[in-house]
Amino acid sequence: MLKVAILDDYQNISQEFVDLKKLSGKYEIKVFSDPFADENDAIEQLKEFEALLIMRERTKITLNLISNLKKLKYIITSGMRNKAIDLDAAKKRKIIVSGTDININPTCELTWALILGLARNLKTETENMYQGYWQTTVGVELKGKVLGLIGLGRVGSQVAKIAKAFGMQVMAWSENLDLDKCTEFEVLPSTKEDLIRNSDFISIHVQGGERYKDCITLKEFDEMKKTAFLINTSRGPIVNEDDLIIALSTNVIAGAGIDVYEKEPLPEGHKLRFVPNALLVPHIGYVTAENYSIFYTQMIENLEACVSGKPIRVIEN
Repeated sequence: MLKVAILDDYQNISQEFVDLKKLSGKYEIKVFSDPFADENDAIEQLKEFEALLIMRERTKITLNLISNLKKLKYIITSGMRNKAIDLDAAKKRKIIVSGTDININPTCELTWALILGLARNLKTETENMYQGYWQTTVGVELKGKVLGLIGLGRVGSQVAKIAKAFGMQVMAWSENLDLDKCTEFEVLPSTKEDLIRNSDFISIHVQGGERYKDCITLKEFDEMKKTAFLINTSRGPIVNEDDLIIALSTNVIAGAGIDVYEKEPLPEGHKLRFVPNALLVPHIGYVTAENYSIFYTQMIENLEACVSGKPIRVIEN
């Protein structure tokens, strides 16, 4: 019987979207709800498994991990892009890697939840209401403000459309900015420097990886408006986390809305948790019932297709 591991199911929720009991006659399935302590722990716990069903960019599927999982045949990830998988290593081992569809609108929606939460001080006001206080801050309006988008791809362009509905001005920068998209969405193309200096809200929507690692550091924070807010629902390493903590702690910028982190889950005692002008959520940009239904349903479809010798949704390097 094929041994299958479902990794990083933090909420132990996969069984709400697929009936694992129906599959028990064909597969021996184990759900891992907790992150592994380290890579050696992952190797030890996964060494007998032939298929890994993974939530993208939680556990890293490295060369070392792949090399030590001698029985591994299939890696199935949520989404069709997962930089945490060493595709070259998988290919050399002739391991089939496949993915699933994903809705991108939840990340856009969460971006706006963070923007609105920062603009109207919802964290502070909500906490103060439970302490018996009333109207302790003054918010800002979005109309007429400048939204700077780092990235105008699938998510960034959705964010731009909503900004227009709020009456905001929108500018965008990335290393491969599509000028046709700028025209289509009435977005002003910009240099990185101008965007950093002129934006009231800066929202990040580029892919992770070395290209944009440490795109935002103390240098950029020092050039931002003192009243500016930073929103990151993309990837943690795009913003230097230590510099972010300094900028928030010393009020170099007004605040930040963060969904992604250098290390996830964010350690319990991490300094970022204690910065009052940070609005933090635990990487929930894609965590919706609709997306999880797609992920787990298609993961099982992919597994069945692989076992039958006709793999689908294969991810090539």
